Amino acid sequence: MLLYTLLTMVNYLISVVSWVVIIQFVIGMLIAFNVINTRNDAVMQIYRGLSVFLEPLLGPIRRAMPSTGAIDFSPMVLIVGLRLVSILLSGLAQSGY
Repeated sequence: MLLYTLLTMVNYLISVVSWVVIIQFVIGMLIAFNVINTRNDAVMQIYRGLSVFLEPLLGPIRRAMPSTGAIDFSPMVLIVGLRLVSILLSGLAQSGY
């Protein structure tokens, strides 16, 4: 029962981080295409806050990946990696470890 509770908590945290990555990506794209005005302090504070939260997770991935120019694949790699961790933990919990 405790293992199931811990697994549920970890899966919930993985879902939250995945959504934060998606939100930060969408805001970044809206800023890049000038849909959102960068002079809006509220939007920039949200974007900077999300960036500060995600940089410890995305920074090592960016350093390990080769440069692809203007396209940043690190958010996708992070989401896939978190999903793989979730699947791995679910498999371990079902097997009884």
